[in-house]
Amino acid sequence: MSRGAYAKGVAKREQILQVALEVVAELGCRSASNREIASRVGLTQAGLMHYFGSREELYLAVLKARDDRDLAEHWADSPNFAGFLRVIEHNTRVPGLVQLYVEFSAEASIGRHPAHEYFAERYARVRELAVQSVRAAQEAGEFGPRVDAGAVADLVVAAADGLQQQWLLDRSLDMTARLRALWDGVAVLSRLDPAR
Repeated sequence: MSRGAYAKGVAKREQILQVALEVVAELGCRSASNREIASRVGLTQAGLMHYFGSREELYLAVLKARDDRDLAEHWADSPNFAGFLRVIEHNTRVPGLVQLYVEFSAEASIGRHPAHEYFAERYARVRELAVQSVRAAQEAGEFGPRVDAGAVADLVVAAADGLQQQWLLDRSLDMTARLRALWDGVAVLSRLDPAR
């Protein structure tokens, strides 16, 4: 394959990903059809599958692209809890992507699912970002020095995932307020005398 053809293929794949992000965010993963995505990028469904071997592969690439975008737009400038909350707030504007995330993360718990490795790596990466948030809070004096950063990170990540599932069922749920309340509660507890 020539460099020009390769570059065009990479560009087309990127275009497909951006369109798929929009279509899934707009319609949800169950209603977003390969036909709709292919049509918006000027391909047939068979042409779409040339770039992505299966619907699962396409949706996994969508999740990865979503993570990259969210990190760049909401976390990079504020690698702390405020940045984490901005990602959650953004999620309320893309319910289809939240639905895709929740469904794939549940299915990924089955070892042979194509997304299993991605989610295992993603949880480790997100946990580390949450640990960074806790340590930043400790350095700023928001949290006491004895708080277990790993334990708090695990709670925050678990709460965020659980709240996203609940939010899909009840859009009146304020995920960011609930996560802020959890964070503030940990902050108060982290300053208590452990002897008491």
